[in-house]
Amino acid sequence: MIINFWHGTYKEFAKWIFSAFLCFELFFAIRISLMAFVNPESTAFQRSEIRRIWADKAELKWQQSWVDYNNISISLKRAVIVSEDDSFSRHSGLNWTSIETAWKKNTIAKAKAERISKQTGIPISEISASTKIIGGSTITQQLSKNLFLSGERTFFRKLQEFYITFLLEAILSKKRILEIYLNNVEFGEGIFGVQAASQFYFQKNSSQLNELEAVRLAILLPRPKYFEKNMASQYLKERSQVILMRIDQAILPK
Repeated sequence: MIINFWHGTYKEFAKWIFSAFLCFELFFAIRISLMAFVNPESTAFQRSEIRRIWADKAELKWQQSWVDYNNISISLKRAVIVSEDDSFSRHSGLNWTSIETAWKKNTIAKAKAERISKQTGIPISEISASTKIIGGSTITQQLSKNLFLSGERTFFRKLQEFYITFLLEAILSKKRILEIYLNNVEFGEGIFGVQAASQFYFQKNSSQLNELEAVRLAILLPRPKYFEKNMASQYLKERSQVILMRIDQAILPK
């Protein structure tokens, strides 16, 4: 009798959990479907940044302005693809080769940072700023994280990221994914989207950027808060040259 009671309770609880999970995932599917026609007003990452900036400074300097895909410099779109995800127009959301390569390089970089920290006493966070390798996430993965997810690094959150990435690729066109990404990605503290970045750094609209200016914005994307304060670093100079050499090879989505 007792066994039957607990068995029935367990089954009901499992059904409830499963139903809640389905509703949660359905929420993502509906939100993404609406993005085919409606521009997102903000992202989860932007909202967390608003809270952080306000808590730190008790003021909010925020720059963001939506600009349609066709009004974004072709050079900027190419530069971002080369810098962040050169197979964007070909993959289905995930690039397993890049993920594996980035994981191996980041493991080596982390070990190096820990070794230097022990030898010099410099905090690992300061050393990592100059040794960390660019991540293996695709543009679609980055967008999925920015739109909906927290910054925590857990197995469940990674599964959510993969699921949302799949939904984005299944529901939206590549052009729409890139358009939403470019209008919401961070280019510095309180600076979001290519239009705000173009006006802040070059005092012009995103449609007017030349190739060199486009590359200078694209190289900020891995770590914008750090790199905006170190624009003259040797790493950024070398990275700029690499992107400039490859920019004509970038394939834009159709």
